[in-house]
Amino acid sequence: MQTITTTEDLAAFCERAATHPYVTVDTEFLRERTYYSKLCLIQLAHPGPDGPDGGEGSAVLVDPLVEGLDLAPLYTLFRDPGVVKVFHAARQDLEIFQVEAGLIPAPLFDTQVAAMVCGFGEQAGYETLVRKIARSEIDKSSRFTDWSRRPLSEAQKTYALADVTHLRVIYEWLSAQLRKSGRARWVAEEMAVLNDPATYRVDPEQAWQRVKTRSTSPKFIAALRELAQFREAYAQERDVPRSRVFKDDALVELASTRPASEKDLGRSRLLLRDARKGDIADGILAAIERAANLPADRMPRAEKPRDQLQVNPALADLLRVLLKARSEAEGVAPKLIASSADLDALAAGEREVHALYGWRREVFGEQALALCEGRVGLAARGAQVVTVDL
Repeated sequence: MQTITTTEDLAAFCERAATHPYVTVDTEFLRERTYYSKLCLIQLAHPGPDGPDGGEGSAVLVDPLVEGLDLAPLYTLFRDPGVVKVFHAARQDLEIFQVEAGLIPAPLFDTQVAAMVCGFGEQAGYETLVRKIARSEIDKSSRFTDWSRRPLSEAQKTYALADVTHLRVIYEWLSAQLRKSGRARWVAEEMAVLNDPATYRVDPEQAWQRVKTRSTSPKFIAALRELAQFREAYAQERDVPRSRVFKDDALVELASTRPASEKDLGRSRLLLRDARKGDIADGILAAIERAANLPADRMPRAEKPRDQLQVNPALADLLRVLLKARSEAEGVAPKLIASSADLDALAAGEREVHALYGWRREVFGEQALALCEGRVGLAARGAQVVTVDL
């Protein structure tokens, strides 16, 4: 197997790949000790023989940790509109390239999304697809190894390369199924989210919205927002995990108790020792002070939690039955069509719901609205549940 360590070899491979309709891509990375993922290995494959007897290998490993290796040829390939870039569960891989090079490979195809559309259920893992479509098995022993250490073992290389060689078979099979079913447009709609740079951008000012809390007190939310903003900016600037600054449970505690001095910070049950002094302590106290000085008209307002919505429980149950019936009829994973939160929102009268747009509206949303509005009911017909006009 070939491991590319020079820009020239990478350029030669990418030139060959550009003559094919698609290239499969995967990465290995580490994120335990940093805010941003550390790219450790790139795997690439295009259709064709894997050599050496068949000529130039069509599947390679690229070592981005080698000094002097320029990934520009790869990024040129990623921008080529004539070559589909195929990933499995692409989001984390795409985030790496967005951060490293400010680009998202396009056109894009995610086999995990396609598999859910093609009836492989909600847990369309790569190993499942390799077993069911490529009729092969993967040696998982190297999955949790340290990909930043060199040299890589032969077992690591074999495991890494399997992530893109089997992916060729999977992509071609799923593409054929989508053409037969006419659902390629469904997958294309899902790719819109992955193609949006905003998907991978974490705005410190919005970081508080990811923190789970039940309190809607304006003073609490104001402190939570300022503390979360400080933590996110601090972690991004120093490239450390946000949990190394302070964890979510400590964040909620700080927003509740709102300490006013380092002495007060010392009483925290959940704050890490290093956060009780120095730059982090100063940042915490400054954030709490900013929140305390906010005028009333600038206080943030938390969205009403789902469990506080006026949900009609009977209607929510009916929507779940309808979702199950429609997912089975269409052979699509229920989770891909609508989340439990979507169903509760519909049952509470909300209409700005993901399940009411695009292909989801066609397969579920229209009937869900009719059910909510009393225009249809549900009936058992043999082993199936169907809608009936009222």
